Amino acid sequence: MSVNRELLFGIGAPQIHTRLPVDLEEIRRFIERAEALAFHSLWVQEQAGLRAVAGALEGVSMLSYAAALTRRIRLGNAVFLINLRNPIQLAKSLASLDQLCQGRLIVGVGLGGVTRLYQAYGLSPEHKVGRFTEALTLIKKLWTEEDFTFEGNFWQLKKASLWPKPLQKPHPPIWFGANTPAALKRAVQHGSGFIGAGSSSTADFKALVPIALSALAEARKEPQDFTIGKRVYIAVDKDRARAAKRLREWFGLYYGQADLAERVSVWGDVGECVEGLREVAAAGAHLLQLNPVFDMIEQMEILAAEVIPRIRGR
Repeated sequence: MSVNRELLFGIGAPQIHTRLPVDLEEIRRFIERAEALAFHSLWVQEQAGLRAVAGALEGVSMLSYAAALTRRIRLGNAVFLINLRNPIQLAKSLASLDQLCQGRLIVGVGLGGVTRLYQAYGLSPEHKVGRFTEALTLIKKLWTEEDFTFEGNFWQLKKASLWPKPLQKPHPPIWFGANTPAALKRAVQHGSGFIGAGSSSTADFKALVPIALSALAEARKEPQDFTIGKRVYIAVDKDRARAAKRLREWFGLYYGQADLAERVSVWGDVGECVEGLREVAAAGAHLLQLNPVFDMIEQMEILAAEVIPRIRGR
């Protein structure tokens, strides 16, 4: 059962590109329009691999650009694979970003299910959970403590302080990407939210929500203090076959799996998209992070004008 609260809508940023140079004017117009349309949040994602066809602009860089263009919309990443980043440098970058956006940052973190990139980053996949937990603990300490000593298995610091610290106190909200019971328990223990992956289906998400709620009850934490979200790849088009074709093309370029598109996306005319998103909300989502993948500005306008009002009953 989901917590009774207002359903929020985020929007995926125009972060992923197949042609260079990127169209900076189009990116700017999209970000400014997302704020004008009163979306709750603007989201980027992490692409740690090296893709030759479709590539994502780096997340902190993208959100820093968005911070300079906006004043209200919250800025989130779903999610940083913190095992593939230096936690000290990441803590510094995100604290600076939270200052620059005046406290609008949501920090998504995840372990990631694939370890094939570890060698490229000079890492071993062994003890990946321990590395992840230690990195997150260190980041939080850098954000909240002064002159502390840290004796971990992977990092050791003496009389460490980070300045400036984040604007938000004690630190920006931390949401977890998770797709296993163990990961959801970590989300409840260490974070304040869980966001389902765009590459997972509504059925996958629906199966995870009760596990998260059970973990909250076990930890004696209030459900209203924990946000559950879901990234949803979406295509609004009266021509359902055309929408499916374009989704498949994009999934083939970005994920290398065209068939994934029809398993995880919501697509079709306005009514079909409304029903698909209502199903995600009914599964327990408090925030729907809508992610068009083509005709980004046009899709965002339709979502704001026709889809979201119908979900809200207006």
